[in-house]
Amino acid sequence: MEVDVAPRPAVSVEAVAYFVVAEALNNAMRHAAAGRGQITILREGDELRVAVEDDGAGGADPESGTGLTGLRRRVNAVNGRLEIRSPQGGGTTVTAVLPCG
Repeated sequence: MEVDVAPRPAVSVEAVAYFVVAEALNNAMRHAAAGRGQITILREGDELRVAVEDDGAGGADPESGTGLTGLRRRVNAVNGRLEIRSPQGGGTTVTAVLPCG
């Protein structure tokens, strides 16, 4: 895990960052049979970048199910961006870029 967020973002942004990490890790364990995960949280200027990578089966469909759809809604609610890369057999990376300003 790598975390560098000084100064702290707004409470609403922290809450969304928490949900991104929780949902991505839950999906990695429940659906992808992942054995390892990496969490990176970095503040880059006026943005907070939250990335969760796993070594699971990949193939996540960001348009189906409630977990990733709900995550996208939470990120959009704070005017953030969500990217999900999940090639079949290649693990999954969930990245949220959240405004801090």
